[in-house]
Amino acid sequence: MSLAHYPISFLATPALLIAALLLDRLLGEPGRWHPLVGFGNLASALEKRLNRQHTPLMARLMGLLAWLALLLPACALAYWLTQLTYGWLLDIVLLYFAIGTRSLKEHALRIYHALAQQDLPAARHAVGMIVSRDTTELDERDIATASVESVLENGNDAIFGAIFWFVLLGGSGALLFRLANTLDAMWGYRTPRFLYFGWAAARLDDLLNLIPARLTALSYALCGHTRSGLSCWWQQARLWYSPNAGPVMAAGAGALQVTLGGKARYHGEDKIRPTLGTGPAASAHSIDAAVRLVNRSIVLWCLVMIVAYALIGACHA
Repeated sequence: MSLAHYPISFLATPALLIAALLLDRLLGEPGRWHPLVGFGNLASALEKRLNRQHTPLMARLMGLLAWLALLLPACALAYWLTQLTYGWLLDIVLLYFAIGTRSLKEHALRIYHALAQQDLPAARHAVGMIVSRDTTELDERDIATASVESVLENGNDAIFGAIFWFVLLGGSGALLFRLANTLDAMWGYRTPRFLYFGWAAARLDDLLNLIPARLTALSYALCGHTRSGLSCWWQQARLWYSPNAGPVMAAGAGALQVTLGGKARYHGEDKIRPTLGTGPAASAHSIDAAVRLVNRSIVLWCLVMIVAYALIGACHA
C-alpha cells in the first residue's frame, strides 16, 4: 500500500490496522456467511475436479494451477477496488476478515474454563475445534499442550502474518495471506490424497510465512521471558518439522517457560515430536498465559508501527 494512498499518509496504515483490530474485537468472526466458508467450498469443489490419478509431476502442476485460479483473481480484484476513492474502507474490511484475534481467544478460553472445571469431555471437544490431531483420549496435560501450541501457531497464521502482508500490500495482501493459509490448511497434508496435489499450497504458504513467522517469534520472546524465548528459538526451532512453526512455537514456549511437543496422534498414528520450550509441562493456566502473550505481541506490533510511520512522516515533512 502506497504511503500516499490516504490523506494522512504517515499514520494511515497504523490507523487502518487498529480499526480492523477494533472491528474484530467488537464483532468477532461472522457467525454466518463468512467469506472463508464459501472460499473453502469452492476450493473443495475445484480440488475434487483436478485432483485425479495423475503422475506426481502432473499432480503438483494441477495443485499449482488450482492455487493460482483461486487466489489470483480474488487478490487482483481486491487490489483494484482498494485503489478507488473509498478503498480504505475495503482495506479495513479485508484485514478484519483475515485476522481472527477474538475467535482465537474465545476458542482458547473455552478450553481453559473446561479444564478449570475438570470437564475433560468438554475440553476434548473444544480443543478438537482448533487442532487436527486426534483428541478423544487426551488427558489434561495433552489438552493444555495442544491448546498452547495452537494459540502460538495461530497467532502467526491468523493474526501477525496477515498484518505483515497488510503493511506491504494493503487489504489485498492480507487477503492473499489468509487465502493461501486456508489452502495450506485444506491441502497441505502428507497424505496419499494431498502429498503431490497439496505440494504447491504447502510450499507457497511456507514462502509467505517466512518473514512473518520470525517476526512473530521475536515478538513472543520480547513480550515474555526474553532470554528463554530467544534461547529456545535458537536451539530448538530447527528440530521441528515445519520451518515456520518451529521458530514460532519454540520462541513462544520459551517465552512462556513451558514444555511443548512430545507424542501426538494424527489420523490414527502416533507421532513423536521434538520437545520445545523449557520448564514444566503445559497446564490449563498456560493456555491463558499464551492468549495474554499473543495480546501483548499485538500491542507491540501496533506501537512499533505507529512509531515507524510517524518517523517516516517526519522525514517526509
